[in-house]
Amino acid sequence: MSTSLLPANATLAVPFDGRRPQSVQPAVLLALEQRHQFDESRNERIGRDPLPRRDRDRSRVIQPAVNISPSHLVGRRALARRGVTAEIVQAKALDRIEFRFRAPMHLLVVCERGVRREGDTFVEGLPRSTLRDLTRKLTFVPAGHEYREWQDPRILTRLAYFYFDPEQLPAQDEPASAEIPLAPRLFFEDQALACTARKLEALIENPDAGNRLYFEALAVVLAHELMRINGGPPSARSPVRGGLAAWQQRIVFDYIEENLTQQIPLATLAALVRLSPHYFCRAFKQSFRVPPHRYHSSRRIEHAKMLLARPACSVTEIGLALGFSTTSAFTAAFRKAAGRTPTEYRRSLT
Repeated sequence: MSTSLLPANATLAVPFDGRRPQSVQPAVLLALEQRHQFDESRNERIGRDPLPRRDRDRSRVIQPAVNISPSHLVGRRALARRGVTAEIVQAKALDRIEFRFRAPMHLLVVCERGVRREGDTFVEGLPRSTLRDLTRKLTFVPAGHEYREWQDPRILTRLAYFYFDPEQLPAQDEPASAEIPLAPRLFFEDQALACTARKLEALIENPDAGNRLYFEALAVVLAHELMRINGGPPSARSPVRGGLAAWQQRIVFDYIEENLTQQIPLATLAALVRLSPHYFCRAFKQSFRVPPHRYHSSRRIEHAKMLLARPACSVTEIGLALGFSTTSAFTAAFRKAAGRTPTEYRRSLT
């Protein structure tokens, strides 16, 4: 099994302004001649026996990596094999940190643990998000798309990155589906995908040369799961060919954020972007993956989570501030969306 450590000064393979300065070099995952065990309590690397030469020779890969700044705030470790690299990133301090990526590789981000006081996440092609609680959320960044994020963490962030070579992704059963570009997705949940990702993370935690075939098998399963949720045969996709334009998405997103406490008629949103309510509803779902009313409700709940992190605000005050007529109505809506009551959620933050 190849074991790799990301260099502290990793840079992007493609600069964000589209120009390549002479001083910028592609980021690489440098294969180590020693395998490492990571002690999370001390964030230290402890050397172990060298890899067999045959594994060292095959493990050398050149691949773009997520740029993390300041780099000294995190510990990074990775395994790479057959077109897939899996990496764990563990924060060491509660300081502001930034992430950037754009490369000819697909990127799957799995947030195992993350709550931020403030922050902003952007994936090219989607509205930006200021979601606070990122725990168990997944993000998919297709090859060539820009990914930017900054956060002022409330707890020590723990992430897993999975980099995929597009040319080695599994073929779909339907030939026509290969022509459908993979779509970006921001802060979604998928139990099957997350379960496979956790198994791969366990192999990074406990590297073992005997696990090479298991790693490769899990990587193939993860790639299939990724294709399932993003690509899939045309019959499984919405018949609407085009969603909202980027300017329409920004207008709708900003309006909903500014009116979270209000009931927003569908006709109002449609008028903002000069579409009929019927076409707007279909185009909105194509762009945001959920109907307008469900998206509005989810944003209210995410805002409620942010307010629940402030002990000075009672559950009743938060519910009323978000436009719920009673505490029980707020509690029922929150439980339906988050799987627990507002009080239970607040306790989990302490």
